[in-house]
Amino acid sequence: MYAMQYDITLPADYDMRIIRDRVAGRGSALDDRAGLGLKAYLIRERGSAGSAVNQYAPFYLWHSLAGMNHFLWGGGGFQGIVADFGRPAVRHWTGAAFEPGPALRSVPRAATRHTSFLPADSGPEAAVGRALEAVRATAAQPGVHSSALAVDPRHWESVHFTLWEEEPPEDRPGDRYEVLHLSAPQLTDLPAGRCW
Repeated sequence: MYAMQYDITLPADYDMRIIRDRVAGRGSALDDRAGLGLKAYLIRERGSAGSAVNQYAPFYLWHSLAGMNHFLWGGGGFQGIVADFGRPAVRHWTGAAFEPGPALRSVPRAATRHTSFLPADSGPEAAVGRALEAVRATAAQPGVHSSALAVDPRHWESVHFTLWEEEPPEDRPGDRYEVLHLSAPQLTDLPAGRCW
């Protein structure tokens, strides 16, 4: 499993209906994409849910590296983002765990993404193990569609991404997003539990 996200930060006075209309018109394009576990079409709106920015920030969980590569540079869709917004930096992480939640069959309306650096004073096994326990605990909560953990070993950064049926609890750490659409053609192919 591979996690991927790019953030397109838009002007403070940007009409976010443009992004909503874009997703409404094009969101289903990846509903049957080979290699894609899920793509959450995410936005943040300035002044809503604590966001200081307007942002379009899709988050992907790829079942296969070939699917991700085809999307990015094989003509599989990323060229549309580049044509409309320029080429954003694409953050990516190696999948460490995926946990289905009790609301997996629901349509998620919200998401949280919490990134943190693994402590330098402990080995990766202990740090990732603690993060894995947090993902399992989150996934067991009512209203959770699914929760994933991924790690960038270059910077030793972890990302904990969770999809929620409704708004997440107020004390949930991380950035909050609205989910405009979820493409999940190979959701059931993502390995449940830790990825090693």
